Amino acid sequence: MHAPLQPISTEEQEWANSLPLRRSKEYVRSRGYVRQALSELWEIPPLSIPLNAPPGQPPELEIGWGHISFSHCCDALLVGWSSRKLGVDLERVDRSFSASKLVDRYFNTEEKAELCQLKGDVFRTKVLERWLIKEAAIKWQQGNLAEDLSHWSLFPHSEEASHKLLGHKVSIHQLEYDAWRMAVACGVEMNCLHPILCLHF
Repeated sequence: MHAPLQPISTEEQEWANSLPLRRSKEYVRSRGYVRQALSELWEIPPLSIPLNAPPGQPPELEIGWGHISFSHCCDALLVGWSSRKLGVDLERVDRSFSASKLVDRYFNTEEKAELCQLKGDVFRTKVLERWLIKEAAIKWQQGNLAEDLSHWSLFPHSEEASHKLLGHKVSIHQLEYDAWRMAVACGVEMNCLHPILCLHF
């Protein structure tokens, strides 16, 4: 949040101006650095990236440019790109949250039964891991956080998750680097390789 601002489009600036101050700052920085990351990848100016990412809606690139998903926390931004649809989520490993409240509110009966056997840091870590998976899957689905969280669950002892109501299935990849943990969701039909993590400081 303290990094220098990067260029965003006129339309993005207008959207940012309509948001509350904190949300506006997050929006401006995230869109600017998404453009910067893709600019370096493709070696074209940031404002030439055909990105459509209104606040609160799934980001899209023009047809032929692939698919994008991104997530940010207080000190990092994760930009996921693929030739096929994907969803990504990022959190700090030490994020402060009530694991028991998340489980009670958003996890299904089977997940609660599995997680209630765990204690302390193990419980907290597993809840954070499941939360990341659910958010990445919802972004792949282009669904709604409140409506879909309890329907997505990880298959036991596998790297696949399913939406019990709609029948969606995704492959899940989990990554951890330094202070951050990440999840990537992609279609099971892709048989996709493990994601490549490129770092920029």
